[in-house]
Amino acid sequence: MKKRPYYVKIWNELSADKSMIFLSGPRQAGKTTLAEMIALDYTNTLYFNWDISAHRVRFINDSDFFKQLERKDSSLPLIIFDEIHKYKEWKNYLKGVSDDCRNQYQFLISGSGRLDTFQKGSDSMAGRYYQFHLCPFTFAELEGNKISFDDFIDNPLALSNQSSSNSENTWKNLEQCSGFPEPFLKGKKATYRRWSNTYSKQLIHEDIRDFTALKSIVDIETLYMILPGKIGNPLSISSLAGDLKVSYNSVHSWLTTFETFYLTFTITPWINKISRAIQKERKLYIWDTPRIENPGARFENMIALELHRAVTLWNDIGYGNFKLHYIKNKERQEVDFLIVNHQKPFLLIEAKYSNTKPSPALIKFQSMLNIPAVQLTSSGEHYQLIPNGAHTILISSAYRWLANLP
Repeated sequence: MKKRPYYVKIWNELSADKSMIFLSGPRQAGKTTLAEMIALDYTNTLYFNWDISAHRVRFINDSDFFKQLERKDSSLPLIIFDEIHKYKEWKNYLKGVSDDCRNQYQFLISGSGRLDTFQKGSDSMAGRYYQFHLCPFTFAELEGNKISFDDFIDNPLALSNQSSSNSENTWKNLEQCSGFPEPFLKGKKATYRRWSNTYSKQLIHEDIRDFTALKSIVDIETLYMILPGKIGNPLSISSLAGDLKVSYNSVHSWLTTFETFYLTFTITPWINKISRAIQKERKLYIWDTPRIENPGARFENMIALELHRAVTLWNDIGYGNFKLHYIKNKERQEVDFLIVNHQKPFLLIEAKYSNTKPSPALIKFQSMLNIPAVQLTSSGEHYQLIPNGAHTILISSAYRWLANLP
């Protein structure tokens, strides 16, 4: 069992303020394992999983079953509800549990779908919980050389003088086996390929089909299979619809479903103060990076995952209101990533697989936005600091800079 102290720390901070915490993230990212790690700090625990038939029967017979927990001492019990959102009336049930048992128990609610997606209607759980997200392993988490969040905000171009001798190997393992715990910890390409083929098929044919009642499973699966070839460019739904010979609305709906079930995520263009900016087309990335054959696109996807993990958890823990965007204008000048906080640009990041010369677009948009900028490459222990007027562009290997990403 590989420990995940960063996520346990987030749990500790959130659970100190709320008795009910939602944990969501991709299927097989390690949510059950994390729940087990969290439970180690509690004397009295109870685990419930809707997917286990005996647990469901107990729930149907007595929905207050957790109140019969045999306690070892007087400390606050931890009750874990795993995949409870598969129960049709789960929102009303958890609302009642929260109102009835607040401050008597600590509740951890975990699920592979986006739990917030299902919160619609008059029985909203709003105000009764905090939420945080678990990602598959990312390089920054595995390296554990992070500077503090405050230090990073003060100087996002800083690099640690300490560099793990295995950093490049860790990066390559993520590139070849993904960050999902099962294939990553095995570290074998053959194991990854077997896992990946089964993973996507199960998600589409089980979770997505069961929750959405979609009938065009073959078309949906085909769409997912062609997405790795679209990484790195603004996504054209019209083009995808033409390729699949289906409607625009169908493709749009299926792409939304992929995000809901953590097969993909998207970022939107940033348009403020950008002349002739592209305004509508999103860029799409996949969680299962090794599916991408093109090395440059795969590299960009890896950077996207690291940044997406960072801004998501920064928001979860309450550091700010961060979002990840990209910039592109009608002259086809583009910077891959822009981090903003409270709608204010904070940091530009460009992914260049092998180019160590600063991107002209990065130079231009840094001068326009007056913020720090980083260009990340696929290899190299050395780095460069390139002057750009009153600012500086850091050019560094991705694994050296990302090791310090909070």
